[in-house]
Amino acid sequence: MTTRILLGLASLGLLASALSPGPVTWPAPGQDALKDSLVALEKESWRAWQHRDGAFFQKFLSDDHVKVGFRGVTDKSVVVAGVSSPACVVHSFAVDSFELTTLNPTTALLTYHAAQQTLCNGHTVPSPVWVSSLYVRRGGRWLNAMYQQTQALP
Repeated sequence: MTTRILLGLASLGLLASALSPGPVTWPAPGQDALKDSLVALEKESWRAWQHRDGAFFQKFLSDDHVKVGFRGVTDKSVVVAGVSSPACVVHSFAVDSFELTTLNPTTALLTYHAAQQTLCNGHTVPSPVWVSSLYVRRGGRWLNAMYQQTQALP
């Protein structure tokens, strides 16, 4: 009797685990298309960064955007102003190793590796880095709500 109860509880636990919502990291329906779309947006943001296109970032970032960078935490207005200024010169960049984790139908995390040759105010920007870029779907569009970099070890 005890064995049957334990097996029943174990089966319920497995069923509950299988049915519980959680991050989607396997190719779910539409997952490949979403990944392609967000990777394209992310690459476009790097080109906009290189060309000092603050107008792109004004549309690309959510109003409550948070950037966690090497010098601390900033918001959308600081990012847009920084991108638009001549303070940084992006000579080159490369992004690769993209992974997508869908947290729910309106929230997705894109992680990847980035390398760049960039000077800001005469100082070399740390490179390479691992990036976390969080997207939220609002008003029928994917917006970048959070961006964070961690310097990669050699």
